[in-house]
Amino acid sequence: MARGWESKSVESQMDSAAERSVRKENPKTAEQIDRERKRESLQLTRVRVVHDLESAQHERHKDQLRAALAHLDAEIQRLS
Repeated sequence: MARGWESKSVESQMDSAAERSVRKENPKTAEQIDRERKRESLQLTRVRVVHDLESAQHERHKDQLRAALAHLDAEIQRLS
């Protein structure tokens, strides 16, 4: 059993090393990294807003959440 875990670990390390070498060949600019971070943050916020919308009770609160969701979708689209 230990060998199975060990081989998985080695395989994972090899994959990580290969991924790092690809990144070195094609480094991202600071602007690309910033855009990716912003998009990821917006996507996480979108997930939270969708969850809040599903559990919202009052119609006014639902309207606010729908507006926030539309805004987040527009921002994500702009960054994509």
